[in-house]
Amino acid sequence: MTKMTKIRFSLGAKLVTIITILVLVSLGSITVLVSWLVSQDLRLTAEANNFEVNRRSATEAENYFNQLIANSLILMQAMFTLEAESASARAMRNFFFERSPDVAALVFSTGHEPSQLVINERFFLSRDIETDLVDAYHIMHTQEIGRSAAGETLLLNAASHFSYPLLALFFPLPESGSGKIIFSTRSLNETFVYGTNQSFLINSDGDILLHSDYDLVRAGANVANRNYIRAIGENPLRNMQFMYTDEGTRYFGAFTKLNIGDSIVITSIEYDKIFEGLAATTWRNVYLTFAVLCLSILFIWFFSKGISLPLKALAHAASSIEGGTFNIELQAKGHDEIAYLTSSFQRMSTALGIFGKFTNRDLAVQAMRGELKPGGLLKHATIFFSDIRNFTGKSETFTQEFGNEAPDRIVFWLNTYFTAMIECIEKTGGIVDKFVGDSVMAHWGTAYTTGNVGEDALNCVKTALMMRSELIKMNSGRKQDDPANPPIIIGCSINTGLVTAGQIGSDLRMEYTVIGEPVNIASRVERQNKTYGTDILITEDTWNLVKDHLITEEMPPAPVKGNRKAVRVYAVINLLGQEGPRTLEDVRNLLGTSMKPLNTADIQADGNNDGKK
Repeated sequence: MTKMTKIRFSLGAKLVTIITILVLVSLGSITVLVSWLVSQDLRLTAEANNFEVNRRSATEAENYFNQLIANSLILMQAMFTLEAESASARAMRNFFFERSPDVAALVFSTGHEPSQLVINERFFLSRDIETDLVDAYHIMHTQEIGRSAAGETLLLNAASHFSYPLLALFFPLPESGSGKIIFSTRSLNETFVYGTNQSFLINSDGDILLHSDYDLVRAGANVANRNYIRAIGENPLRNMQFMYTDEGTRYFGAFTKLNIGDSIVITSIEYDKIFEGLAATTWRNVYLTFAVLCLSILFIWFFSKGISLPLKALAHAASSIEGGTFNIELQAKGHDEIAYLTSSFQRMSTALGIFGKFTNRDLAVQAMRGELKPGGLLKHATIFFSDIRNFTGKSETFTQEFGNEAPDRIVFWLNTYFTAMIECIEKTGGIVDKFVGDSVMAHWGTAYTTGNVGEDALNCVKTALMMRSELIKMNSGRKQDDPANPPIIIGCSINTGLVTAGQIGSDLRMEYTVIGEPVNIASRVERQNKTYGTDILITEDTWNLVKDHLITEEMPPAPVKGNRKAVRVYAVINLLGQEGPRTLEDVRNLLGTSMKPLNTADIQADGNNDGKK
C-alpha cells in the first residue's frame, strides 16, 4: 500500500481559518465602524457641551462680579451719605453682608473724601482671619488702587496674603475714586465644576483666581508660561473652542474673555475621559468577539470532525486501492453527500476487487500509477506455461456424472487448483499473463524484475517446484477415480529469451503480455512433458542460467513445430541442497505417474502436432 501524503492544512483547519476570518472581519469591522462613528458623535457632543459649560461659567462669573460692584456702589453711596457709626449705616452694612456673605471687606477711596473701610466681622471671625490683614493688603497695593482710580478694573488673587482663597476686585469710582472688594469665591466655585468639565478663572497676568483645586489658588499659581495660555491671550476672538496638550495630556478647551479685569474663563475636559466609556464598550466588544470566535472555533472544529473523519477514511481507502488493496470496508453514516460518497466508494472498491480477479491486479495497480507506459519494450524474460494432463477426459467424466451441474463443479475444481498455483507465481514476483482453459501462462523479468536474468529464471523454476509441492498436498486427499474431485497432474515448461513486453490490445480493451519466439518455444515444449513422462521441462537457454542451483536430467532434444533445429531440454528434479527427489524416477514415483517408452517416433510425432490432450 502506498504511503499517504501528509495533510498540511486539514479541512478542520481550513474551516476554522475561514470562520476566524469571517468573525474577525464582520465583528471587527462593525466594532471599528461603530467606535469611529460614536467617537465622532462623542467628540462633537463633548465640544458643544464644553463650550456651553464655558459660556455658562463665564456668564455666571461676569454677572457675579457686576452684581458685587453694583451692590458695593449702593453701599458706598449710603456710607458717604450717612454717618459711619449711625444706626442707619450699621443697618445698611448688616443688610449688605447678609445679602453678600462671601464679601470679606470693602474699601472706598475718593479724591475729596477719606477712605472708608467696611469689614465683615462675622466672615473673619468664622474663618479665624485677622482683620488687620485688610489694611496691610490695602497698603501693599497702592499701585493697583491708582490704576483702578485711573479707570481700570483689576482682579487679583489675595489668597497668599490671607491664607484663604480670596480675591480682590479693584474698580473705578466717580471723581477718580477707587473701590476694592475682598471676597470669597465659594459660591462662584460651585458653578465652575460641571461633571467632568473643569472651569477656572485667570487674570491678565496668568494668576489662577478661581479653581476647584483650592491649593492652586492658595499657592498663587500662575499659568502665564503655558503655551495654550499665551495662544489664548494672543487670540483676538472673545471666545472659541480649541484642543491643546498640557503636560502630556490632551484636552478639549474653550475660553471666554470677560469684560471685568481682562480675566478669562477657561473650560476643559480630558480627551481620554470623553472616550472612556467608548473604550470600555470597545473592549467589551473585543471580548465578545473573542468569545464568539472561540465558540465558533469549537463548534466548527467538532462539526468538521463529522466531515474530515469520513473524508480521511475515504482518503485512506483511496490510498489502499492505489496500493492494490481492493477489499475495503467503509461504513456510511448519515444521509448527506459524504455518506452517499462513502457508499459509492464502497461499491467501487467492491467492483475493483472483482475486476482485480479478472485481470492481473499488480499490473492494474502499475498502470493506474502510470508505471506502465504505452508501447512495447524488449525484455530478457523467462516464460512459463503449464496445463493439466488429461483435462479433456476429466471434463467428460464431470459431464457424464453430474449433467447440468457439471459446469459449476468443473469451475469450482479448477478455481481451487488455480488459487494455489497463482499464489505460487505471485510469491516469486511472477506475472500471470492469461488463462487458456486449464493452461496458465506467466513470465518473470517483465513488469517486475530482480535486475538479474538468472535470478528471474531461478524464481520461475522455484515457482514450478512450489506448484509440484502444492499439487502433492492437494492430491493427498483425493482418490484416483473420484469423479467430483479427481487428482491433478500438470506439465510445466520454462524458456528464457528476448521478448517484446507491453500493453497490447485496442482502445476498448488491452492486456499486458509478451510476444516472440521464446514464448512460442515455451508453449510447445510444455507438450513434451507427456512424451518424456516429466512434469517440469526447461530449455537449454534457461538451464544455462540456473544449472548451478538445480538437479536436472537432460532429455532427448525436443522437435518444436516451426523450428528446424530440435531444442535441448532438461527435466527439473530438485533444488540443490533441498530434501526430496534426486532422480527423474524419484519424481515420477512421487507424483504417481508412469514413463512412456522414449523412442524417436513418439518424440517426432508429438513435436509436429498441436499437442491436443
